[in-house]
Amino acid sequence: MMGEFYAPLSSVCGLGDYCYTPAKFIKRSLGLFYLGLATGKDMNEQKMLAIYEDAGALLTGHFILSSGRHSPRYLQSALVLMHPAHSEALGRELAASVSAEDVDVVVAPALGGLIIGHEVARALNKPLVFTERKEGEMSLRRGFSFEKGARVLVVEDVITTGGSVCECIAVVREHGGVPFQVLAVVDRAPDMTERFDVPHRTLLQLTVPSYAPDECPLCREDILPAVKPGSRHPA
Repeated sequence: MMGEFYAPLSSVCGLGDYCYTPAKFIKRSLGLFYLGLATGKDMNEQKMLAIYEDAGALLTGHFILSSGRHSPRYLQSALVLMHPAHSEALGRELAASVSAEDVDVVVAPALGGLIIGHEVARALNKPLVFTERKEGEMSLRRGFSFEKGARVLVVEDVITTGGSVCECIAVVREHGGVPFQVLAVVDRAPDMTERFDVPHRTLLQLTVPSYAPDECPLCREDILPAVKPGSRHPA
């Protein structure tokens, strides 16, 4: 039988020695989440992690990601980005990695990318448009458009497989824009390569395990029911 899953700090859930999930309370041990961190972290990334911890946004349980993969941990960025001071600071930090002169438009996939996309656009003083799903397909709606050849910066909150970002990139190209870079707050699968055909940068890299549904140890052990905490159901 699998061992227990652990959340990192008391600030994550505010419930002493236990972390709440929709299924049950799970006993935890301090600091074990850090085992998933890549080595060589700079101070900026540690500050970003602290923001997520303090907001209670590092969740532990059995989750279905937007990609359809299962994971014992989930980053609920909405709990961070609901605070204007956090979203502004993270947006400015991301925006600092590009030159405003290189950007014509910022685009973000709804729903998760909207707030951080707006903050990056605000820091760069550029317009923001967003893509959204209609009948399951990513699309450009609400009168949004791109000038032909416009240089487009793609912004997301969290990336794993990068599926939503790739769909967003495809929509931009279909409408005449030229995506040239992807920015995201968190990359929870930094070892995955060749997800995008443009450069990408994130503020925080976490190695968080994820599994195909038919290979998920949580499903095999039937410890916790799988829940969908994200902004959309997997396709």
